Amino acid sequence: MLSGLEKQPFDPNLLVGFDKADDAGVYRLRDDLALVQTLDFFTPIVDDAFIYGQIAALNSINDVWAMGGTPITAMAITCFHKKGLDFSILGEIMRGGLSVLTENKVVLVGGHSVDNEQIMFGYSVTGVIDPNKVATNAGARPGDALILTKPIGTGVISTGIKFAKASPEVINESIATMLTPGKYAAEAIAKFDVKAATDVTGFALLGHLWEMACASNVTIEIDWARVPLISGALDLATAGSLTSGDKTNREYVGEDVEVASTVDQTLMKLFYDPQTAGGLLLAISANKADELLTELRRNYPRAEIIGRVTERGGKAIIVK
Repeated sequence: MLSGLEKQPFDPNLLVGFDKADDAGVYRLRDDLALVQTLDFFTPIVDDAFIYGQIAALNSINDVWAMGGTPITAMAITCFHKKGLDFSILGEIMRGGLSVLTENKVVLVGGHSVDNEQIMFGYSVTGVIDPNKVATNAGARPGDALILTKPIGTGVISTGIKFAKASPEVINESIATMLTPGKYAAEAIAKFDVKAATDVTGFALLGHLWEMACASNVTIEIDWARVPLISGALDLATAGSLTSGDKTNREYVGEDVEVASTVDQTLMKLFYDPQTAGGLLLAISANKADELLTELRRNYPRAEIIGRVTERGGKAIIVK
């Protein structure tokens, strides 16, 4: 969306902009301090207004954590119809979001609302980071292992909720997955000096892997059998419970992915499934991967090494 803009004047303090499709921007204030800034909002994906607000808050904050930063302030942004909707619904959404901000010591400083028939909600979040410890899409190197902290499948499950096809057990697991914060992964990024990270959200697992591969100019190889899935997600995908993101994410990645003939095509639908408040993808040297995985599993029991970075250039993603 931003690619058509004229190139802005060079600013040496802009450490991370939008050119590499990173999760947030990073702007240096001084040698030991930089701002991390992001914004995200989306339509309801669950029926409970309070939980929707919680998920929206974590989805926004996760972008700061994905850079290895510490979130400090947030501004709410919402679309809500003035006529025909009970304002207590908006109150519950805001209350859910505020509960997450408070729990994670993020201060709400204001916001903006728009009268619109389609409900949308989220936050602009500002964080801080040491400029020398930023994790980006461009940090992956050949020989790195790739770790995913959470299972995937929230998109197809949200569609299942919309059409009353998802069981309570599947819904509860999906919500629990989305409500697990990325702050523990951010702590691991700092502890293990991880240089490459991104969170898996709207562009799906393959879309965000593709962004990392392109930004780092590497080939990423994924072992399909090691990718963790939310229980019931594959069944819903088999039944056709897909989002519109399945098509758009395939178009986004294009021909830069090579899929082995042995890979289940229904499973591939989950690899293109847009996620909300998804897990973080971390790239780290193979000799540190097991130690990092052990650390992550204290808070992300389904975390898994799902692949590796194989070489410079070449095909962006190989699934086999």
